Amino acid sequence: MSYSNILSTYKSGITTITVNRPKKLNALNKETISELHEAFKVADADRETQVIIVTGSGDKAFVAGADISEFADFSGEEGAELAAKGQEILFNFIENLSTPVIAAVNGFALGGGLELAMACHFRVASNNAKMGLPEVSLGVIPGYGGTQRLPQLIGKGRAMEMIMTAGMIDANNALNYGLVNHITIQAELLSFCESIANKIMRNSPVAIGKAIQAVNANYKTAVDGYQVEIEAFGACFDTEDFKEGTSAFLQKRKANFPGA
Repeated sequence: MSYSNILSTYKSGITTITVNRPKKLNALNKETISELHEAFKVADADRETQVIIVTGSGDKAFVAGADISEFADFSGEEGAELAAKGQEILFNFIENLSTPVIAAVNGFALGGGLELAMACHFRVASNNAKMGLPEVSLGVIPGYGGTQRLPQLIGKGRAMEMIMTAGMIDANNALNYGLVNHITIQAELLSFCESIANKIMRNSPVAIGKAIQAVNANYKTAVDGYQVEIEAFGACFDTEDFKEGTSAFLQKRKANFPGA
């Protein structure tokens, strides 16, 4: 499939989606958000894809925010619609995919860029990465889930400070805060993410999808995460992956999961 603002490539079980607007520091506009939705949808439906990595083109930015020129003249109603649609088709969509998504944060991840990274299941940063939510410096607040996911990841106090100061943190602080899982040099960022992806791909894709569902349930209002876990645990017993995994364990061999 051909895209104007992103690249999507597949190799050995991994689909890598790259935001490709380097002259705009990979800023998100409506078209890019729509293309990202489509690329993630296609990758998630592809049985050959077991892990998705998302990154930005060039060596300066993962995604340096939203394209402000698109909404500078919006009314309140239009702004709310922009946030609602963006959350639905991209940020919440990514968070709830059954295919694991790793954000390879290569440089600036600001505003909508950090919100994109936080929607992924976990994050790896290059050592030159800078992250922040600068929206209040523009007279607005994060609208793509930033006020919700940042406190979940780093705690309320640190999130409040980052949002209210509109400041950036570097990769080391992001690691200390728990915002990213690992730091590596930029030249090795994708290969490092691929090495983690290869570890993930040794395991049952069905069970991983169920685990994502159960973990996410803990952060949903009026949802009993323990009950979701119980039901997902039970559902695993009816899968071919469970039969293969337990048989392989008892037979002392490597499992070959069918993904069903």
